[in-house]
Amino acid sequence: MNCRLGCGACCIAPSITTAIPGMPEGKPAGIRCIQLDDSNLCKLFGQTQRPAVCGLFAATEDVCGKTDTEALWLISSLEAATNA
Repeated sequence: MNCRLGCGACCIAPSITTAIPGMPEGKPAGIRCIQLDDSNLCKLFGQTQRPAVCGLFAATEDVCGKTDTEALWLISSLEAATNA
């Protein structure tokens, strides 16, 4: 599936343990990435400063669901399950 532009769930729900410009300690789960703009688009997309883990994320229906709200819930649930 293609990423739903403006969803932003993958930039909010998961924790990111590597440094992000403006977030040198990474990003906790459930916290909006500082590089997510007002339209929920990544300001670092296509740039070398973007964390490698972000570039590895692939939108799939089992992770992103059918709506932005479902994506946030699914990714949050996966984050909680893997950090329990």
